[in-house]
Amino acid sequence: MELLNKHVSIRKFSDKLIDPDLLKSIIYSGTRASTTGNMQLYSVIVTKDTERKQKLLPLHFNQPVAKNAPVLLTFVADFNRFSKWCQYNEAQPGYNNLISFTNAVIDTSLAAQNVCIAAENNGLGICYLGTTAYNAKEHIEVLGLPKLTFPVTTVAIGYPEDTPELTDRIPVEGIIHDEVYQDYDKERINKLYAVKESLESSKAFVAENGKQTLAQVFTDVRYKKADNEFFSAKMLETIKAQGFLAD
Repeated sequence: MELLNKHVSIRKFSDKLIDPDLLKSIIYSGTRASTTGNMQLYSVIVTKDTERKQKLLPLHFNQPVAKNAPVLLTFVADFNRFSKWCQYNEAQPGYNNLISFTNAVIDTSLAAQNVCIAAENNGLGICYLGTTAYNAKEHIEVLGLPKLTFPVTTVAIGYPEDTPELTDRIPVEGIIHDEVYQDYDKERINKLYAVKESLESSKAFVAENGKQTLAQVFTDVRYKKADNEFFSAKMLETIKAQGFLAD
């Protein structure tokens, strides 16, 4: 729990290389995560090659960490492997549907988190790159992913050059609901987000973007409706193209 509670995203890594056996061991820990029906609906693409990382860089919106990390691990929702096992054993797979896609994404996310914990337990640092799904189509092309697969997230991994301070979180009481969901009124919302809004970094964020509130930075700058709709349509098209949503 101490390890989990000290987690921070690392975006600057040292030049120290990760021992291949250690990396394999860390990925093995990912395989011990909970999984739907013990099907292990995921694969992990390991990227160390500088040229390959350079191809992936614009797909991660040119975040420096995507280029500077010694290793990128792309976690792929994968029903291709299991479906082929079924086909090769005279069983008819029926996994080209939304529930199968969802199960694979959940399996992949659980495995990825296990890998991250194992990495940090061995002195490594990690940074989730949530940009993977935004440009899933292009990741599929660069990484040669077949039908019934989908890139879910990427983890940059390496030895930290420095360790930043803990980032803020809303109080845990704000996410706990006893028995049933208890909706939020304005007073409770204001209380939950008061600390986040009062941080000097948040105030600077608001000023830099010419906004009145921190919420406006999220809705008008960082995660705009137009962008969300564009990438949603693109993502849905890619999911269909990968064979998960049969007509």
